[in-house]
Amino acid sequence: MFQQLESKIVSLSEAQVLCNNWKSNALKVVFTNGCFDILHSGHLQYLSEASQLGNKLVVGLNADISVKMLKGEARPINNETARAQMLAALFFVDLVVIFSEETPKNLIEALTPNILVKGGDYTIDTIVGADHVLKNGGQVLPLSFVQGFSSTNIINKIKSE
Repeated sequence: MFQQLESKIVSLSEAQVLCNNWKSNALKVVFTNGCFDILHSGHLQYLSEASQLGNKLVVGLNADISVKMLKGEARPINNETARAQMLAALFFVDLVVIFSEETPKNLIEALTPNILVKGGDYTIDTIVGADHVLKNGGQVLPLSFVQGFSSTNIINKIKSE
């Protein structure tokens, strides 16, 4: 089973080839990104909704070093390999690409998805890579935000018990 999952976890160059092939075959590529440290139902709802906007869903996953930059030294809880495998196990995720930078700007510019999405706590002007996607004829969409779910809240709840 893990071999099937590993085939969805690809390098940037592999993702570029696949995305270019999909787009040349008139398939819409949707891109989103995040840490996905502790996968919860808010993530699942969000990723499922994102996948329905196109034909292929590519998830940019913050590498461990990137998560530390964003969330602090105590994070991530799950390492990048485990987080990538969990995302790859979802039937509606087609590719997972791990990136080490603080933002997915370079990844988005390399892949140029048809549709770029983030959670509803973002606005188009705060979504990294929005300008590139829009300039290339794509769409940028904030999706609905699922209240009450956050990896940070889950961690804090565990710590308090």
